[in-house]
Amino acid sequence: MQKKAIVLLSGGLDSITVLALAKQQGFKCYALSFDYGQRHNAELKAAAQIAADYRVEDHKIIKLDLGSIGGSALTDEHILVPDTPQDGIPVTYVPARNTLFLTFALGWAEVLNLRDIFIGVNAVDYSGYPDCRPEFIEAFQKLADLATKAGVEGGHFTIHTPLISLSKAEIIKQGCALGVHYQRTVSCYSADDQGRACGVCDACRLRKAGFDGAGIPDPTQYKK
Repeated sequence: MQKKAIVLLSGGLDSITVLALAKQQGFKCYALSFDYGQRHNAELKAAAQIAADYRVEDHKIIKLDLGSIGGSALTDEHILVPDTPQDGIPVTYVPARNTLFLTFALGWAEVLNLRDIFIGVNAVDYSGYPDCRPEFIEAFQKLADLATKAGVEGGHFTIHTPLISLSKAEIIKQGCALGVHYQRTVSCYSADDQGRACGVCDACRLRKAGFDGAGIPDPTQYKK
């Protein structure tokens, strides 16, 4: 039987690369995205298009109201998205976001009777979020085996993080080798409704530096 996996799909550069890698490894993919109260829905439109392009088995967009608790520039319109680098964990960190996303993925994995989950976290060229580190992924994988019916009955979940130790340039090179079309992705924290990027937020700076480092033209559409 063909292997099956859930792929967390944000619509950004990292998640499309992870989806392409999972497909290359022979997985039949189920995509999972979240409408969590983020500033714009351009990334969700991108995720839906990417899911269709890659002919995933199913694509779910789950609605979570993380804006109701606030605490992040991505979910609270009263907190400005920084246009210069910050020290420490930036205000764009969304409290417990990856924990919640992986928890939903884990639940769907049990329903689908599959044991593989892919997520595009990265601990090299990233904004310093605590839920993108290897320690977090290791802890969550232990939780997955302890807190599920499948786990206690002898099953074992694997949280795949193929990008976790790669630079953004290395990610882009790998994606291009797999035929990824990065112009279809949205990474910007402040993108407009057409998905055009601001060019100055953390996500834009890391993305631009990645294309520069890879020696590949940046296909991102920027606001005029």
